[in-house]
Amino acid sequence: MLQESSVDSSGSRFAPLVVLELASDTKEEAITWLLSRIRDRQQNGGAELLVEQLGPGIGVKEKENPNMFLVGASMQRLLCGAEDLGLFKECTDGSMRAFTFASKHNFKDFKGDGDSFLSMAECQYVIKHELDTLRAKEETNVPGYSHAKLYPGKSIIRRLLSKGILIQMFPLHEKEELKRLSFSWYKKVKLSLQPLDDIRHYYGEGQALYFGFLEYFTFALVPMALIGVPYYLFDWEDYDKYVVFAVFNLVWCTVILELWKRRSASLAYYWGTLCRKKAFEEPRPGFHGVLGHNPVTGRAEPIYPTSKRHLRVYLVSLPFVLLCLYLSLYVMMIYFLMEGWALSIYDENPTFWTHILLFIPSIIYAVVIEAMNLIYRYAAEFLTEWENHRLESSYQNHLVLKVLVFNFFSCFASLFYIAFVMQDMELLRQSLATLLITSQILNQFMEAFLPYWLQRRRNKKMIRKVQKRRMYEEKELPLVEQVRLEADMSTYLGTFDDYLELFLLFGYVSLFSCVFPLAAVLVVLNNITEVYSDAFKMCRVFKRPFADPAANIGVWQLAFEAMSVIAVVTNCALIGMSPQVRSYFPESETQLILCTVAAEHVLLGFKFILTFLIQDVPKHIQDKLARLEFESLEALKKKVKSDSAGRQHEHQSL
Repeated sequence: MLQESSVDSSGSRFAPLVVLELASDTKEEAITWLLSRIRDRQQNGGAELLVEQLGPGIGVKEKENPNMFLVGASMQRLLCGAEDLGLFKECTDGSMRAFTFASKHNFKDFKGDGDSFLSMAECQYVIKHELDTLRAKEETNVPGYSHAKLYPGKSIIRRLLSKGILIQMFPLHEKEELKRLSFSWYKKVKLSLQPLDDIRHYYGEGQALYFGFLEYFTFALVPMALIGVPYYLFDWEDYDKYVVFAVFNLVWCTVILELWKRRSASLAYYWGTLCRKKAFEEPRPGFHGVLGHNPVTGRAEPIYPTSKRHLRVYLVSLPFVLLCLYLSLYVMMIYFLMEGWALSIYDENPTFWTHILLFIPSIIYAVVIEAMNLIYRYAAEFLTEWENHRLESSYQNHLVLKVLVFNFFSCFASLFYIAFVMQDMELLRQSLATLLITSQILNQFMEAFLPYWLQRRRNKKMIRKVQKRRMYEEKELPLVEQVRLEADMSTYLGTFDDYLELFLLFGYVSLFSCVFPLAAVLVVLNNITEVYSDAFKMCRVFKRPFADPAANIGVWQLAFEAMSVIAVVTNCALIGMSPQVRSYFPESETQLILCTVAAEHVLLGFKFILTFLIQDVPKHIQDKLARLEFESLEALKKKVKSDSAGRQHEHQSL
């Protein structure tokens, strides 16, 4: 799988897949103990993996960390690990089934000893799982570190990470496969779909689902963009002309989310993650508490009272979030003061430069919003860590909720104020356009250009070592230099920020695009560049992430659906404020409000009816899943009958 294979102490050749980097001052007894546990047989509590120490680099002048280790495994060990994880693979009959080593020849593409049966991402995921589940036995602490306490059942890798003994664990890139993926993904500009299967094969299902959603969202915006262009070109300043566009928004945002569920279910089925059982979640590395026993596993692990966590959430985190929302509101009012000042100057002296000045407050406000969101993100991560959630999923849900609430308020509060308090549609159009364009430029700079520039500065040192003038991606580095180069690359922090950006763009389009029809066009252009910039940074800037066998986009689906509900309310209110609708209620404001609320409830009802009518999983996939469940029950019945007959025969013979 990699261009170079290594030889471990037992003489077995293996392809290095994962790198472990320990602190440079790690004590020798701790290293010896960890390596022995990694190499030990499974029945003795080990991981039964292959591991060797990385050699020194070429032309080393400064001191390099000697405690870097390459981890791999035999093919049989990887296949057994795939069975333990319940990885789904395609059978010769076209169905997707959980892989079993005993029936390995019944699976499609299994040839010989199965050397190419598992993708490299799957092999690395198996190794990560085996390392993560490496548990302490009788040890009371990590050898040489009395403060790094251990107890039976404690994950060794998680303890080493939390104590800073293990600096990082990351999977290696495969240079040739990465070159092929880069060429088909972003190195040539083409009007075609993304290579989602190749992305999934190299990076795993979670990353492929993000790029699948980005692609789907871009195509879903095309109808709205095509409708929005004539609205903008004809310069229909009369606000009532946008009522039709607002109605279209309501149906559009519901239908595309429901159709995405079907699309993601189809992808997840063919990738083997739709019907895969979710593994029992282990405690997070940072979770701490008084030592106790887990009632499910029976293993010793920290116990932290739920009541204490709730007190931290409701008495500290919640007031902090509310305080941040108040500060965001205060900044928004300063923006409106600046807007009024710029408008007064333009009214006194309407020239070209004073007209340009009208956009300056919105640009400054957009930059301030991005800075506030960034600072708040760090504060939210600190608070969520301090809340001490046991599970990673719980941690992520609380973090997503905190970040979404603040980002939604900071990005959209001013637009809501302009629309429904000031009722200035011209200012709303100007503010929406400025916020959208400025945030897109800043995001592209922060996400792609800045990390790439910093990475190139770090890479110059490594390139000088091997005395090459060409870019490191275009030459064959020795394995030692490749490992050390990748160790210095930035760590990919997951799809959180990418989904957050799409969530905010979805909000700009679904909430207020009826007053700025070009919003969808700008978001389409942004998403096209986003595909290339995200692909570029995945291949050139970041370490390779471990595969994430996801079946959907998780909590983000709920976030987008919540935004679509808010969009119904917002667009109904905008329709109710239009002069065309107001003309039907010239005398009674109350009747207008009641009719608007009634229309909103009808549309919400229509939205939920659409949600019910559009099935989340296509019918042909439902049939395949039902057939798989039926065959599993039949096989279980046969096994029970066989065991019963065997016991009866044994009883008769006695």
